[in-house]
Amino acid sequence: MFKKLLLFFTSIFFISQVIAQPYMQTRVLYEKDVQTGAAQISKYLPLLTGKRVAVIANVTSLIDKTHLVDTLLALKVNIKKIFSPEHGFRGKADAGETVHSDKDKKTGLTIISLYGKHMKPTQEDLADVDVIIYDIQDVGVRFYTYISTMSNCMDAAAEFKKTFIVLDRPNPNGYYIDGPVLDPAFKSFLGMHQVPLVYGMTCGEYAQMVNGEGWLSNKLKCDLKVIPVQGYTHFDMYQLPVKPSPNLPNMKAVYLYPSLGLFEGTIMSVGRGTDFPFQVVGHPDLKNGDFTFTPHPTDGAKNPKYNGQICHGHDLRKFADDYIMDCKQVYLLFLTGVYKQLKRDDFFDENFNYHAGNAKLQDQIKQGVPESKIQQSWQEDIQKFKLIRKKYLLYKDFE
Repeated sequence: MFKKLLLFFTSIFFISQVIAQPYMQTRVLYEKDVQTGAAQISKYLPLLTGKRVAVIANVTSLIDKTHLVDTLLALKVNIKKIFSPEHGFRGKADAGETVHSDKDKKTGLTIISLYGKHMKPTQEDLADVDVIIYDIQDVGVRFYTYISTMSNCMDAAAEFKKTFIVLDRPNPNGYYIDGPVLDPAFKSFLGMHQVPLVYGMTCGEYAQMVNGEGWLSNKLKCDLKVIPVQGYTHFDMYQLPVKPSPNLPNMKAVYLYPSLGLFEGTIMSVGRGTDFPFQVVGHPDLKNGDFTFTPHPTDGAKNPKYNGQICHGHDLRKFADDYIMDCKQVYLLFLTGVYKQLKRDDFFDENFNYHAGNAKLQDQIKQGVPESKIQQSWQEDIQKFKLIRKKYLLYKDFE
């Protein structure tokens, strides 16, 4: 079965290469090729002078090899506290794990977790703050929760009249748009706004859209300032200098994540608890797999699905190298193929529709709708989104 799927993948690859030739203007960019918003200190330091500052940051918030918080403290910026997203300030917590507020051992600053029950800064949290800085590396997928944290903090900034500064970073999946647009009935922390699963915007552009479209609570607008990246366009495939979260350890995982992330709402394992999370897919009962792996506790996966059990499945690392970067779409054949192989009534769980952003995708898969028709069903909503998106772009677009 899987060999047939691979043959199909290969044929689609060659077809897509022919179709994509006029658009093959992408560049591979590295850290040295761009200046992130955070690296352009002279552009935002004047906004912090004499102000009380809160920083929303994690392990990706670096200027070269130095953390943003350490840099600002060395410049005598008055940082009052740190807000941390999912996975925590140092980035080692499990996906979905409650992260408790604490103090940073290096700086002594108070860390307030914005994950779990406390997802939005309160008036008390911001009583001694004038300016909020957001600097977190995104991967451009709707259910990757950092943009939800950003939106909640923008909400608080608008409500309590604080300045909100986004230090922008490149989006490694910012060179295409695909996937179902969120149905508001499935609004959650896995997706707050009516955007496609892959939305093709940086955090700075996304923040401008949320603010400009009146998507904050009560249609308020915050005092938003964005420091754009220098040297980046949406043609570019940016190679991340540091892993954005514990289970996205390399670019293979980052490129596969839009497609494999949908498996998080199923009975399948995507390799959490292995050395190659989001690069494999498997299950103990899968019979047609050509690869096996056994999850075990790791940083970011302390109790992984099927801990200690042999999972049979498929190794997608070579597929990632050979194809997924150029695919420029959410690749449904992984999902539909394994669903047909297992034929389990319990294949989908209650979280799947929140990852997909609608109830329709699950129904389409169960009904055996061809992948091409499923993707075609997204296009009208994607085109409407593109008209909105275009108003807020800061960088040359791929269209």
